[in-house]
Amino acid sequence: MSGLYYEEFKPGMEFEHPLRRTVTEMDNVMYCAMTHNPQPLHLDEEYCKETMYGQRIVNSLFTLGLVIGVTVADTTLGTTLGNLGMTDIRFKNPVFHGDTIRVVTRIKEMRESASRPTTGLVVFEHIGINQRDEEVAYVVRTGLMKKKPA
Repeated sequence: MSGLYYEEFKPGMEFEHPLRRTVTEMDNVMYCAMTHNPQPLHLDEEYCKETMYGQRIVNSLFTLGLVIGVTVADTTLGTTLGNLGMTDIRFKNPVFHGDTIRVVTRIKEMRESASRPTTGLVVFEHIGINQRDEEVAYVVRTGLMKKKPA
């Protein structure tokens, strides 16, 4: 697995993830269908012509999931036991069909688990950026990470 163990992270560490993803219309429509979200801002092109965007915008929760997903191979693949929380979520700019998202991750803080001696908590700061270098998503995520096997 390519994920890092708790001990391999350091506060201030930064990852510029090489994986990028272009968001498609199908991504957006399928995500809305799977989550039962009929919001016309995501699905109705004619409705959106009259909005401040002039076109459909991608569901923000899809964007959040994509931003976190892009980070997995470099940080937590096979070495996490799950997310403990997400805070400070914001979406400064919308994502449109055809936008390509890249992600930067910083390690904000870490601490050993008080109740699970084989784990530690890592606080990740993820920033999603489009091809125009605009921030499209930000989240602080706490992960429960495995320590290296003895």
